[in-house]
Amino acid sequence: MVSELPRPTCTTRKGNSFVMIKIAKFGGSSVADAAHFKKIRAIVEADPARRFIVVSACGRRFSGDAKVTDLLYLVAAHVRYHVSCDDLLADIGARYFAIADELGLAYPIRDEFAAFAEKAKAGALSTEELVSRGEYFTAQLMAEYLGLPFLDAADVVAFHHDGTLAMGRTHELIQERGIPGGFVMPGFYGATREGRILLLDRGGGDISGAILAQALDADLYENWTDVSGFLSADPRIVENPQPISRITYSEMRELSYMGASVLHEEAVFPVMEAGIPIAVRNTNRPQDPGTIISDREDYVEDEPIITGVTGKRNFVAVHVLKDHMSNEVGIIRRTLTIFERYHVSVEHIPSGIDSFAVVVQGDDVKDCIWSIVADIKTEVAPDAIKVVDDLSLISTVGRNMIGRPGISGQLFAALGNEGISIRMIAQGSDEINIIVGVHKDDFEHAIRAIYRAFSDGDHLLELKDLKKTADESRPHVVDDK
Repeated sequence: MVSELPRPTCTTRKGNSFVMIKIAKFGGSSVADAAHFKKIRAIVEADPARRFIVVSACGRRFSGDAKVTDLLYLVAAHVRYHVSCDDLLADIGARYFAIADELGLAYPIRDEFAAFAEKAKAGALSTEELVSRGEYFTAQLMAEYLGLPFLDAADVVAFHHDGTLAMGRTHELIQERGIPGGFVMPGFYGATREGRILLLDRGGGDISGAILAQALDADLYENWTDVSGFLSADPRIVENPQPISRITYSEMRELSYMGASVLHEEAVFPVMEAGIPIAVRNTNRPQDPGTIISDREDYVEDEPIITGVTGKRNFVAVHVLKDHMSNEVGIIRRTLTIFERYHVSVEHIPSGIDSFAVVVQGDDVKDCIWSIVADIKTEVAPDAIKVVDDLSLISTVGRNMIGRPGISGQLFAALGNEGISIRMIAQGSDEINIIVGVHKDDFEHAIRAIYRAFSDGDHLLELKDLKKTADESRPHVVDDK
């Protein structure tokens, strides 16, 4: 077993000693095999503040490989339908045995896994408990390898009976049962008071790490994955997009919601409430600075004007037209009530004098769109109604756009110069995003056009560049006295 790491001590400006706490969460790709375990050990040993570790289940080792969590869900399905799952369990066990053997670990993984497999095949485990063993076994092996105690998430992450997190009790349990010198905890699951294992949403390991960071009042929550933080655009669309060094919680939410998925969205809230920064880092490239997510909204001259450009396909717009609509009270409310009746979430409501549109995600209305249209005709009695189902939305996000004239003009001009028709425009009241709707065939073309509008070819334009451009555009006054 590896000896324990020294406890980190830092000194404040006032000369007082304090212990710095970093929560390090490692995702499935970061714990895929023994080689990745070695990378994690090097990362942990490089910073003695990394004493509290959260791990996911082993992820893909290579393209085409399966995640252990997905295999465990398959095992649960096989058991449910009385189909043999011996081969699946053998494959899962082999993953863990290989890690233990290569690292020379003493944890009795073969005996423990054999006992688990027998219970699974006998149907003695709920789906939640069966699937949670992916994180459980990964954390057991990681704890021994790092020389840290193992803390079972079932003992500290508390659920109510309805499946919702009991945050207050979770905080109490972590304070009561957590080991002060550090520990390794599996992510993704917890338990009720009676010991029934329940799961968080997929990607719940991120949430587990954030909960732990909040409960321990950590200085930093590090989320280690297989990318070096957020990029300012999808590299499959924009060639060599610039990394984002710093981003606010609000910006991250906007980018994540519109498709830039690096961090589970729900993982933001526990640390955001506590004012704890998040660092998204790359396990395979720990030297990369990654992205810092915090609530700092100050402006720095050498930061980009925009933070990122992202988008989603497959939106539907239901256009409602009615003469003198502006004089009719409640027409939009009645229309939205119909969408609510079908449990459809509304994305945007662009409007004019005699018309408005309700924009929704295509998947949400694929089975009910014509029923919704029929109800609108009956209950709202519009002069005309039109459904547009070839809409894509593109979001340009950036805290540095706030209160700066010319940004939207620059964006719209870039699309116009490329012959791209804008079919919808929306901007949040906080001014950190501009959303445009374009035809689905223009989606990637539009993202590239917007990115180029705020780039010099290699880097995104910075605030100082915007100021310089504004100064140069002012008329030159000649004093001829």
